[in-house]
Order: sequence, then structure tokens, then C-alpha cells
Amino acid sequence: MARTLAAQEALHQPEKRVTVRAHRHLKWPAFDYLERGLMALCASLLLGFTVCEVADVVCRNMGRPWLNANEVAGGLFVWGVFIGMGVAVRRDQHFRLTAVGEALSGRKRVIVESFNRLVILGVGLCMIFFGYRNYLNGFGSFLMPSVTPIAVLYAAIPVAGFLISLFTIEELINGWRHGFQARGRAAEPVPPPVT
Repeated sequence: MARTLAAQEALHQPEKRVTVRAHRHLKWPAFDYLERGLMALCASLLLGFTVCEVADVVCRNMGRPWLNANEVAGGLFVWGVFIGMGVAVRRDQHFRLTAVGEALSGRKRVIVESFNRLVILGVGLCMIFFGYRNYLNGFGSFLMPSVTPIAVLYAAIPVAGFLISLFTIEELINGWRHGFQARGRAAEPVPPPVT
């Protein structure tokens, strides 16, 4: 009786996997928690953007416009999108030339997959460098009417670049160690478990 109850509970436990099953060997388990947190943050920011836009419309229809609504909505949207870029790299849900790499095997595949990821890493590093320079220049421009430095929005660029670079380095190291070949059959992306 106890054994069957434990077996039933095990069947209803959510899986701890977050990323695509076929590419799990390219991921470090320690970053799964970071990915889940970033996904929750991204969802919260985009939900906040939606609520802010609805509140702006409602306030305007009531004759009491919310003057800072566009600033708040813009900030939530920018941060949500840029953090989402970093998470998309971790989940392999971004634009990448995979058809060529998946058709190859051995050393040729390692070269093509490495090239693809090195290009993504280059983009991430450029986002860090130039995004930080843009962030510093953003203290000379201000959002109206709150007079908040626009650097608050520009800060999302180097943060996204850092996440993209971090997750790309993770895939490169694990790909060079374990190979880029997908293990098992290709699987659909699995949503993160609800805990």
C-alpha cells in the first residue's frame, strides 16, 4: 500500500528539467535555478507591462490620466524583452543556424556548432561593451515627466549581453567536453515545472 502510494506520488512529481531534453548535456544543473528565476522575472515584467497599459487606458477613460504610465510600461517592456533574450539563449529558443550543424557529425559538427556559438558570444560581448557605454551616456538624457535618467532603460542591454555570454560559454564548454550531438531523440521544449 505504501509502495503504491509512493509510486503514484512519484508519477505526479514535476520533472526538474527546464531545457530541451536532447541538449541537456550542454547545460549545467546549477544554472537551472538561474533560468527559472529569470523566466519568472521576465514573466512578471511582461505582466507588469500589460497591467500598466490597461491601467493607463482605464485612468484616461476615468478622466484622471496617469502621466508616468508610458515610462513605467516602457521600462517594464525593455527589461522583460532583454532578460528574455538571455533566457532564450539558454533554452535554445532563439534564431540559430542549426540545420547545417545537425546534418553533420564528428569534427565538422564541432566546428560548425562552435562557430555558431562563437558568433552568439561575440554578439553578447558587443552588447556588454557597447551597452555599458550607452548606459553611461544615458545619464545625460532623461525620461519625461519623471526626469529619470534614460540609463535605467539602457542598463538592460549589458545585463542581457552578460546573460547571453554566460549561457553561450556554458554551451561551448560542455559541447567541447561532451560533444554537440543531441543525446536521444529530439524532444519538444518542456516548460519549467510549477513548484
